[in-house]
Amino acid sequence: MPDRPFRPEFSTRIFTLASRDEGGARFWRLECPDWINVIPLTPAGEVVFVRQFRHGIGAETLEVPGGQMDPGDSSPIEAARRELLEESGYAGDDWEPLGWVHPNPAILTNRCHSFLVRGVRAVAPIRNDADERTEVELVPLVSVPDLIRTGRITHGLVLNAFHFFLLKVARSQ
Repeated sequence: MPDRPFRPEFSTRIFTLASRDEGGARFWRLECPDWINVIPLTPAGEVVFVRQFRHGIGAETLEVPGGQMDPGDSSPIEAARRELLEESGYAGDDWEPLGWVHPNPAILTNRCHSFLVRGVRAVAPIRNDADERTEVELVPLVSVPDLIRTGRITHGLVLNAFHFFLLKVARSQ
């Protein structure tokens, strides 16, 4: 295991680009806060999705609410509650962690935590950050596999959250 630290090269609000020289090669990584994904289910069996424009692909995506942990968040579940409320205006009390993954351990330092919350309800207006615009779309849970199969849901970390969800459903049967 190399013991030379990475040195910051460039920082933004959402990541720091850092590098380290080792064995004649330069290695790069993005140092990021942990990320959150929330699968919110209404009492009627609908998933609260958000539509938003993603600059990386230059297109709108259909995703579950989520985002990065902020410095003031004491835990992933606190961040999940905050992100759900900010991006959708929904809240709920029946929370369950589904699991976490390293989004890309080759270059990213963070984890992405996925949560399930049942019985959500609209309680407030959407409060997006200055750099985001979300719109809520309610989708019956039974329709999600078709949205994945047809390419309407393409965000890899959202797919991962539903994978965790389906593993949970399979365990309970």
